[in-house]
Amino acid sequence: MNPFRPSVAWLAQAMVLAWVGLPVGLSAQETTAAAVESLEFAELEFRHSEAERYRVEPGVEVFFFENHSLPLVSVFARFRGGPSYFSREEHGATTAVPMLLRSGGTVDLSPDSVDQILEFYAAETTFGGGGPSSFSSFNALTRYLDEVLEIWGSLLRDPAFDPTRVEVWRGQQLDRASRQSEIPGQLATSRFNSLMFGDHPVGWELRPEDLDPEDLAPDVLLSVHRRIFCWGNLTLGVTGDVTWNDMRPKLERMLDGWPPCDADLEAPAPPTFSAEPGVYVVPRALEQSTIIMGKPSDVRLADNEDYYAAVIGNSILGGSGLTSRLARRVRNEEGLAYAVGSVWTMPQRSRGIIGATTQTKSESTVEVIRLIADALGEVATVPLDDAEVRVAVDRIANGFVFNFETPSQIVFRQMLNHTQNLPVDWLERFLAGVQRVTTADVHEVLRETLPPNGLDDMVILIVGDPARFDPGLESLGPVRMLEEDRAAPRP
Repeated sequence: MNPFRPSVAWLAQAMVLAWVGLPVGLSAQETTAAAVESLEFAELEFRHSEAERYRVEPGVEVFFFENHSLPLVSVFARFRGGPSYFSREEHGATTAVPMLLRSGGTVDLSPDSVDQILEFYAAETTFGGGGPSSFSSFNALTRYLDEVLEIWGSLLRDPAFDPTRVEVWRGQQLDRASRQSEIPGQLATSRFNSLMFGDHPVGWELRPEDLDPEDLAPDVLLSVHRRIFCWGNLTLGVTGDVTWNDMRPKLERMLDGWPPCDADLEAPAPPTFSAEPGVYVVPRALEQSTIIMGKPSDVRLADNEDYYAAVIGNSILGGSGLTSRLARRVRNEEGLAYAVGSVWTMPQRSRGIIGATTQTKSESTVEVIRLIADALGEVATVPLDDAEVRVAVDRIANGFVFNFETPSQIVFRQMLNHTQNLPVDWLERFLAGVQRVTTADVHEVLRETLPPNGLDDMVILIVGDPARFDPGLESLGPVRMLEEDRAAPRP
């Protein structure tokens, strides 16, 4: 390519400007810019689609979105009930049941038979659970909808929990639990949750003692299954190449004879957050330190100014990637971490956590914690810039359309809102609430939530080699070692 050859776009602009009698150069650029800036457009109005809402016997809510673009149908099931609603003694079983529904066969079909049938019909399935809920879905060709819906319903309603498949799953989880302490990120998250939430379902993780054979006995698994996978806990979603008139009798046939729930599940009491502020070190002979620091927050998910302001505040602080305050301070300016971000959880019914997480070389551990603390203290004490807040608001508002990219996404979000007891128009309320946020709102919620020095009341968890840390760890707060020092001696 000739580097001195003018571009087609430049030539076109020059020809137009010459034709209207304007000189090619700065004055032309200024005139063009002024013309562009003077253009007026009607205000954009985004009209999003919504799923239709129905109820089928024996009383199950269904969110339905008809879509004939492809000869496919997807069906989603979401059940109220998961590990959060059960005792610690049942944690292994409540974690196992959703995963074993797919692999354990049904009362009429062996696991191998189920595999062969789903493979023959090219059906994709998902099964899982955690916290307060369990879920499943499938995607299949329209012409095989009846067959796949029947076997999927049997997996959910009449599982067999084949002993061989249960033992395979148990072995996999035992291996995973034994290796967790060797993965710094997972270890840090586990220990931090344990510190913050104590003996509460939010902080529980599978331990080897949760996976004894008697904890996964058939009667235990079936007891847990009956309390979760009953129609009283169920919400369904359907999207794809099928009409409601065709789909309704199929769903009612699948639900026919489905047993009611044995009893209503009781939500756990809120966590108490009893950890003492300070530094907690999990010694490991590592070149890098993994850092998680946080404190309780009183902001909850709700249709109010504090919640929306906190969403914007989190984006500014560390939730917007490389443009956030934390990334600029720790990564861009100091080059001490590849990734750093903020965490601000806002549950509906209990306190959440505000904090930050990152990894850095061992020798800059204390320095990075102080940089994070400085950034936290700064947003708590120094009023924010109006432009910074508007950019954060626009970022979230402009991303609103991505909540409605596919019919499946629309159905899933409406199901989630319903099961979380959020208003039907929650997404519209969220968008309007974010757009109402002012700079003063954001500064006020940050000022009320974060300490002025960024360190007071903070629980700081470090997985790393204390022999390599830079000086000053004790200046961050009381230091506690969480287990016997396993750091290798320095040469």
